[in-house]
Amino acid sequence: MEFGRVKPEELAEVDFTLPPDPELTIKTLNEAKGDQPLQVHIGCAKWGRKEWVGQIYPLKTKEANFLDEYVKHFDCIELNATFYNIYGPDTILKWKEKAAPNPGFKFCPKFSQTITHIRRLKNADEITTKYYEGIMAFGENLGPLFLQVGDNFTPKSLPDLKAYLEHLPKDVPVFLELRHKEWFANPENRDAIFNLLHELKTGAVITDASGRRDVVHMQLPTPHAFIRFVGNGLHPTDYARVDEWVARIKQWGRMGLQSVWFLMHQHEEEFSPRLADYVVKQINHELGLDLKRSHFLDNDKGLFA
Repeated sequence: MEFGRVKPEELAEVDFTLPPDPELTIKTLNEAKGDQPLQVHIGCAKWGRKEWVGQIYPLKTKEANFLDEYVKHFDCIELNATFYNIYGPDTILKWKEKAAPNPGFKFCPKFSQTITHIRRLKNADEITTKYYEGIMAFGENLGPLFLQVGDNFTPKSLPDLKAYLEHLPKDVPVFLELRHKEWFANPENRDAIFNLLHELKTGAVITDASGRRDVVHMQLPTPHAFIRFVGNGLHPTDYARVDEWVARIKQWGRMGLQSVWFLMHQHEEEFSPRLADYVVKQINHELGLDLKRSHFLDNDKGLFA
């Protein structure tokens, strides 16, 4: 993942401190506060990583069996495959069957790039229907949906975004990721979009990337957090950033957060399983949970006890 990448020598200059909670987040969590336990899901973006063979996938594992191995280590996945292709129910059912050994496993499919980047949410009813017809085959294994608009999708397109979101089915949660700087630099634009998401009960993706601190907006329009964490090859700052996120998630849980989806990315994805495992370790320790840890085959490279 190249979004927000900086040179290694620039990392020391980045202020990774998480911003304070904005007014909307406090309002949302106060409205949602109840006795329900916080649900935590941790995973990666893809299962098809050859770099994980010998790390978490057994040696000689064939690519056709990567998903079978992935579900043994994580309870969700940010499904980027659906960004590049729209899959019918037959393919989706095959993926669902591979997740059967982990009944609580959730797929979080990304909206097709044809919808978001090519048609830019306009004249996309038919293809959106096809997208939903496919992903609904996940059944109980379907998690929230991930709607990422392009870097050049500006606040001028807010009417198109509003119209598209208003017509989406309401029975599956959707999280929106924005990237153009004007969504965050201009307070009017920022308030307009996040208040709209709150009204529509649509979530907001928080992307923690080194070179784009503006997208670490900390806005929660719903009492659910979808965090895309972009690490830097297990640099020491990766662990400090995770620790701060765990502390914030713990705080949000006390305030009323109902679920968190923490999706791990690295610019070199070979490092994602190790940092994801560190997230699980810290979440378990700080929140008193017992989430399953990954099993590494190359133990000589330093696991976190």
